[in-house]
Amino acid sequence: MDIFKKITGEDHVPKDLLLLLLIGGFYYLSIALSNTFVNVYIWKQSQSFLDIGLYNLMIVIFQPLTFILAGRWAKRIDRVIVMRLGVISLAVFFITVLLLGSHASQFLLLLGALIGIGFGFYWLAFNVLTFEITEPETRDFFNGFLGLLSSFAGMIGPLTAGWIISSMEKFTGYKVIFAVSLFLFTLAVITSFYLRRRPADGHFVIKRIISERGNNPQWKRVLNAHFFQGLREGTFVFVIGIWVFITTKSEMALGTFGFVESAVLFISYFFVSRLIKPSGRKKAILIGGILLYASVYLIAFKLTYTTLIFYAVTAAIAYPVLLVPYVSMTYDVIGKGWQAAEMRIEYIVVKEMFYNSGRIVSIILFLATVLIFNKEGIRYLLLFIGLGHFFIYFCIRHVRLKTQHNRKINANSPEQFPDGESGSPI
Repeated sequence: MDIFKKITGEDHVPKDLLLLLLIGGFYYLSIALSNTFVNVYIWKQSQSFLDIGLYNLMIVIFQPLTFILAGRWAKRIDRVIVMRLGVISLAVFFITVLLLGSHASQFLLLLGALIGIGFGFYWLAFNVLTFEITEPETRDFFNGFLGLLSSFAGMIGPLTAGWIISSMEKFTGYKVIFAVSLFLFTLAVITSFYLRRRPADGHFVIKRIISERGNNPQWKRVLNAHFFQGLREGTFVFVIGIWVFITTKSEMALGTFGFVESAVLFISYFFVSRLIKPSGRKKAILIGGILLYASVYLIAFKLTYTTLIFYAVTAAIAYPVLLVPYVSMTYDVIGKGWQAAEMRIEYIVVKEMFYNSGRIVSIILFLATVLIFNKEGIRYLLLFIGLGHFFIYFCIRHVRLKTQHNRKINANSPEQFPDGESGSPI
């Protein structure tokens, strides 16, 4: 514990916060090992951008649907159990991929639905637990350190996976990394048993929180920002990896790309989590959005491995600058919202609905672009949807956290409760 305190600079780190970081670490390492290579695995079998798009579309459709179901269940049973359901669903996904083998591309809709369900259960519970376990004074630390874990996992995961796949014949290496991912999700489930039980009660009133946009302009601005965030990330999350593989024809090169990107992310998160203060959040979000959009031009017209690496470095510098303050601001707005303590699950679900609606629009635009303009139109699509993160600033620039809207909220704000009660994060 003393060593951990020296690394983090925190005098006191609650046990549940550490456990949640550990679960997040297992999750990120598993995803870093396999998620990018699942898309390549499908691409090698089908050679079709449409197939890749449909697989990812199923993910972003089933994820928000599962969020709604998970939200209902989280109001009736323990949120830790909901998170376990998510991890188990992700494990089932990898078991299914292993069983299907070379026939995986024939079951794209099923696979997309399975992993979307897993993401939905996991992220609903993880976000709610983060909302409860962290406090205003630990938000930036938690987000920054979780970013460090994800980028560290991103360094060793893709590089290791690329080496394993390149060293083995045909699809054997893919099976190995999918099996390792399955093992890591099992560890995450085991770790979750050490989290303190957090049962909930009450009714699930998601429509009321959606309509709260009309009462709380801060909440409306945050939701609009999440739509634009999803507009970019929906397509970028899979296209870049496929482009790297098409350009190099090498899983090792893709793993190296992921290593470089995550190494820069690691350094960037380290400094951002220490340097950006609440007073500088909006400026940081603007700078991060500008850098992220500028990075698209590095690959839009000249696609080589070198330009892709430059893109990775630029984006990896910009993402933490934008995301750390943006996520903290999001949870601050939720924390000051109407009936925030009782409705925290509904707030999380609605936020993710808007984010995933942006992702759905993004992938539908991708599929339409491929159908009408073939693969050559993708670069122009990226120039358009790449504006998503830049628009985040214009959505949140008028957010005022010190001045709450004149409704009865103070007594219900999770910030009024100690950690572990209804406590108050990406």
